[in-house]
Amino acid sequence: MPDTIDRDMVVTVHYRGTLAETGQEFDSSYDEAPLQFLVGHGQMISGFEEELMGARTGDKRTFTVEPEKAYGFHDPEGLQVYPADRFPEGIEIGMTIEAHLNDGRVIPLQVVEIGEDAVTVDLNHKLAGKELTFEVEVIEVREATTEELHHGHAHGPEGNHHH
Repeated sequence: MPDTIDRDMVVTVHYRGTLAETGQEFDSSYDEAPLQFLVGHGQMISGFEEELMGARTGDKRTFTVEPEKAYGFHDPEGLQVYPADRFPEGIEIGMTIEAHLNDGRVIPLQVVEIGEDAVTVDLNHKLAGKELTFEVEVIEVREATTEELHHGHAHGPEGNHHH
């Protein structure tokens, strides 16, 4: 059925994500535009997509995703120590800063320790090792256009806006 979530469909949802252990909210679309994504193209964590398969426009689902289908487990190798002079002034423990890699990618680093000469950062995703609960409301389900499938992501109502 064309309005049932499956691979290569463009899905628009509102969602609220909370930590399963504490109920603390870590993300929500309700204060902004709904989230739109192309199913099966790596834009969303696998557990999120799997739980929405077969849902239809108007459906509401609540589910919990284990770490292996979310952001993985916390990897101790992700803790890295760098010279303090490579960091900007005024950083604080708990702060997330962006590292710009030579290949153009940007990765978030969480500052976990600040010493006199060195700073320890955590390269793990801040939600690594956590069970995540999502409340999702399906707003729209439609077939992807040929262009969206070719590009591997959904395009907004005004079409493609690559920069």
